[in-house]
Amino acid sequence: MKILLVEDEVSLASFVRKGIESEGYEIDLAYDGLMGKRLAANNMYSVIVLDVNLPHINGFDLCRSIKRESPRQPVLLLTALDSLPDKESGFGAGADDYLVKPFEFRELLLRIKALARRDSAFSGMKTVLRVGDLELDTAAHMVTRAGQHIELTAREYALLEYLMINHGRVVSRIDIAEKVWDLHFDTNTNVIEVYINYLRKKIDKEFSPKLLHTVKGMGYVLRG
Repeated sequence: MKILLVEDEVSLASFVRKGIESEGYEIDLAYDGLMGKRLAANNMYSVIVLDVNLPHINGFDLCRSIKRESPRQPVLLLTALDSLPDKESGFGAGADDYLVKPFEFRELLLRIKALARRDSAFSGMKTVLRVGDLELDTAAHMVTRAGQHIELTAREYALLEYLMINHGRVVSRIDIAEKVWDLHFDTNTNVIEVYINYLRKKIDKEFSPKLLHTVKGMGYVLRG
């Protein structure tokens, strides 16, 4: 699951990002409406979460713009505006859900998952990724190989999901750093290699054929 959060309050955006990533999901951040509009136009997201009081383009107008281009795109408005007219404006702009600040992160997460499940059910999107006999169920958040359950940490899960989405394609350390960690990840550390080794031990060590391969000087690839 990939989320776009458009929120100009940096501390709140950081809080939500950490929570989303701890669940093993991918998140892009935008701090103003224009940046959010560009990201929404150029990427596919399971759910877009918008603040209302944004610089350049407010959340209501941004929601309308997104829905004009992608009517099925789930959008959740996240705002301190809690009056009934405000909510009417939000839903009138096309929002699928509306959450008032302050909020519990768990409630935000539940609403995001509900919107993503609903969109998946309507669109017929596959929720199970497969590479050989390795399966990752994005709805149940479970991984199996040859029918055997594999326990992963949130970061291991996010790394495997990214590799499976890109199966057959070599992904570089920078790709992984940006998509599984964050844009400011220090690529001089060996933490990516450490997590690749963690994954190998869990998904390949006791199985055949081996699926996770290193392409020297280029990156990593899942083949099967």
